[in-house]
Amino acid sequence: MRLSFTPCLLLALVSAAPLAFAQAAAPAPEPAASVPAAATSATRIGTFKQVEGDIWIGRADARRTPASGDGVRVAERLSTGQTGAATLILKDGTVLTMGPNTTMDLSRFQFDSTTQQGHFLLDLLQGSVRVVTGLLARINPDLFKVSTPTSVVGVRGTDFIVETQALP
Repeated sequence: MRLSFTPCLLLALVSAAPLAFAQAAAPAPEPAASVPAAATSATRIGTFKQVEGDIWIGRADARRTPASGDGVRVAERLSTGQTGAATLILKDGTVLTMGPNTTMDLSRFQFDSTTQQGHFLLDLLQGSVRVVTGLLARINPDLFKVSTPTSVVGVRGTDFIVETQALP
């Protein structure tokens, strides 16, 4: 695993998929629902703001192609192809931007808009993702983690890129 803050990687991500990193606005808070703290996998946790090229939700045997405005749910696998990229905004305002040839699982996401408490775990299996953290990381950074095949990254910043190669 390599944490990278180099302009070359950022430029490569931006060149491969010109996504509006700085223009992504936090979503409007959703009204509190009577959903228990352990939300089900059917609960929408975020929205695709921009989708370009090849991108899929789900595992190979049952995957679908999302469009801008589609929802994303906890425990879903997101994958991009060689020409793919996507920007998602989660309910706490976290912005995730996937680069080409990326596979990641949104393993855990809980967010209570009233208390602004919750948990976040992203498993990056291969590729690169830019993360601009939202309220969860600001309130309790110990509960905001990005995992790769070889490590777990505890978040202490608000804007970072994680890149990993698939293990042979």
